[in-house]
Amino acid sequence: MIKTLIVEDDFTTRVMLQEILKVYGNTHIAVNGREAIEAVQTAIKAGKPYDLICLDIMIPEMDGQDVLKEIRDLEKRLGVKPGKEVKVIMSTALDDAKNIIEAFKGLCDAYLVKPIDRSQLIKHMRNFKLIPSH
Repeated sequence: MIKTLIVEDDFTTRVMLQEILKVYGNTHIAVNGREAIEAVQTAIKAGKPYDLICLDIMIPEMDGQDVLKEIRDLEKRLGVKPGKEVKVIMSTALDDAKNIIEAFKGLCDAYLVKPIDRSQLIKHMRNFKLIPSH
């Protein structure tokens, strides 16, 4: 069972992601960048870090690119061992090279363009070894 954080301000996308991911474990929700960072920090400090974060780029208070950088900094500051960092799948309606390059510079693990394709999401989860391959 995996622990997932869905960071998404769009209700429909949040519900859809929750429906896909709930069969694999616990899903938590953050609707803006600040909530996401608080959730990640709390989880790491409690010794129960997230396995996966689905992170929208266009969210209120802090954009997803900044949230990703802050999460990676938090992991370093709080002693998360290299190779044990949370897997982050960025998502956005913007299928443009600038955002994709920025996401990978920020050390995301994968990138999905909305609307999210269920099979692509599951494929990434299998590639990350979060769920078994069939």
